[in-house]
Amino acid sequence: MAKKVQFQELQTTEEYSARNIQVLEGLEPVRKRPGMYIGSTDIMGLHESLREIIDNAVDEALAGFAKNVWIYLNKDGSATVIDDGRGIPVDIMPQFKKSALEIVMTKLHAGGKFGGSAYKISGGLHGVGASVVNALSEWLWAEVRRDGKVHRQEYSRGGVKSELKTIEKSSIDINGFMPKTGTTITFKPDTKIFSTIEFDFDTIKKAIRERAYLVEGLYFHLIDKREDEEKETNYYFEGGITALVTKLNENKGPIHKPIFIKRQEGEVEVEIALQYNDGYAENVESYVNVINTVNGGTHLTGFRMALTRAINDYGKKIGSFKNDEEGIMGDDTREGLTSVVYVKMPQDRIQFEGQTKGKLGNAEIQPIVQSIVKEGLSTYFEENPSDGRRILEKVYLAAKARLAAKAAKEAILRKGALEGSSLPGKLADCQEKDPSLSELYLVEGDSAGGSAKQGRDRKFQAILPLKGKILNTERARLDKIIEHEEVKNLIIALGMGIGESIRFDKLRYHRIIIMTDADVDGEHIETLILTFFFRHLPDIIKEGFLYIAQPPLYKLQMGKDIRYVYSDEEKDIVTKELTQGKKMPIGMSVQRYKGLGEMNPEQLWDTTMNPQNRILKKVNIEDAEEADAVFTMLMGDEVPPRKHFIQSNAKVATLDV
Repeated sequence: MAKKVQFQELQTTEEYSARNIQVLEGLEPVRKRPGMYIGSTDIMGLHESLREIIDNAVDEALAGFAKNVWIYLNKDGSATVIDDGRGIPVDIMPQFKKSALEIVMTKLHAGGKFGGSAYKISGGLHGVGASVVNALSEWLWAEVRRDGKVHRQEYSRGGVKSELKTIEKSSIDINGFMPKTGTTITFKPDTKIFSTIEFDFDTIKKAIRERAYLVEGLYFHLIDKREDEEKETNYYFEGGITALVTKLNENKGPIHKPIFIKRQEGEVEVEIALQYNDGYAENVESYVNVINTVNGGTHLTGFRMALTRAINDYGKKIGSFKNDEEGIMGDDTREGLTSVVYVKMPQDRIQFEGQTKGKLGNAEIQPIVQSIVKEGLSTYFEENPSDGRRILEKVYLAAKARLAAKAAKEAILRKGALEGSSLPGKLADCQEKDPSLSELYLVEGDSAGGSAKQGRDRKFQAILPLKGKILNTERARLDKIIEHEEVKNLIIALGMGIGESIRFDKLRYHRIIIMTDADVDGEHIETLILTFFFRHLPDIIKEGFLYIAQPPLYKLQMGKDIRYVYSDEEKDIVTKELTQGKKMPIGMSVQRYKGLGEMNPEQLWDTTMNPQNRILKKVNIEDAEEADAVFTMLMGDEVPPRKHFIQSNAKVATLDV
């Protein structure tokens, strides 16, 4: 549980000086190609810049020299990160005749993370973080507290703005106090580089909460000073990744206590926490040195292989499986699984796929994780047979459901629907065969579906009417999902299959558009469809292929002048335009659309389907953990969390009355 705490100072004597700093190359490419270093120059890249500075402070904690990290969001648009670590060295590097601080801040690939002596474990961008952020900042200043002195240097867009100087006291403090040692970095992102420079409090809060789970004994303090009333959040978790698994499994009906495995092999330390719940969705997060490897990698592969093997071996040992043919498969072990896979290793050995570290590529990590997890789980099952049997029963039921789903799917799709034949009769397909040029509208109701079929452009737009409210797939197994008529039609129309037989390259449309009525029922149907895609075809969302249509709310007409508007605010603006110079809006008509069926085919095309005029919302997943929790809360079996949500948000709800 997060709680507010007082910071603690940590005294150290280990040497950290200029000779720990190595230089690989200059800084020139960063401003020319910033995306190569921070992924993008939009809001994601903006937060990546702040995370790089935060992770430099976290690295001091990983090395055993810091206990606190403070992050301030300042009124002038800048951000400040303070730690109580050793402080960046400020002594002179003889080969450059400049201070180590200046070299770290102005030279690409300069830092204490290359030789392996100053930092054995680190999460920064291989030493480039500080210099990259400096290069992409309108201005930046660094203060170092070392040896009883405070040193300061200022920079601008990667260049040195002032010489390194010793000052009397720090320019900024923490409620009137500063730790004796550490580093302070304040920077303002450059508007010439970033499309926005406004930091999002919740995004940063999630990032530091994630790190607080992973780094034992580290306190985070996030303070937003941009408003008149400051916001502050503090994080410290004693339970580590076990506490994270418990949090992820909130409201999901866990069937046993969390399992925790930790072991070191050579220079690699592996931590695993896992817990099954009574749901069907998998939620596994993986990390390397506090970096969230969102695309997995060899550590995750090793974990999954060991999990399947350990459960199979245990089932055979206690006689649950009569022969080898009745063993479970990897997909069976994922149903209802919540887990965190965390590997700590020397940073100079890490091989990430891509600059932003989305996937671990070290081949040698897979057998290490596999061995540790297999041994740990086998021991746990022996010592906790009741938990072992609960898990075995869970995955055995998943295996039975998989076989049932396979039989049902083969019965439904046996005529080659996955290859594009035997398409549902309700589908009005398009003429275009290139998926990248094709669209599929999922339309609420046969009436609106009929209008959409008449109004569409047959060349590239396909229409699939959906009758009523589809199955809530949050609460259903795959065999029940496939048997549901409307969902079955959708699966066949998409062409990529479902479950273990998914083939993404067979997807028949690269723009899938949900089009429902602008009322409570329409929003419910939209939520049910989103639940299906999020739980069973998430790659469609991740690839950016899922959209929500925005039909107009009003039709305003003054004489022959007809306007369609999409919000109450726009309605007020257009009303003023149409009635300008008139004392009373005589002759003006206002029609409120609640159903798509109220529009004729021409109106539906003009307002909602014509690429030249329409407004589409792209569906994406900004925070997978939060999205998972929201779907569980809104669409799951547990009523109390949903009731609490409704009560908490009742005052801000827009009622359809």
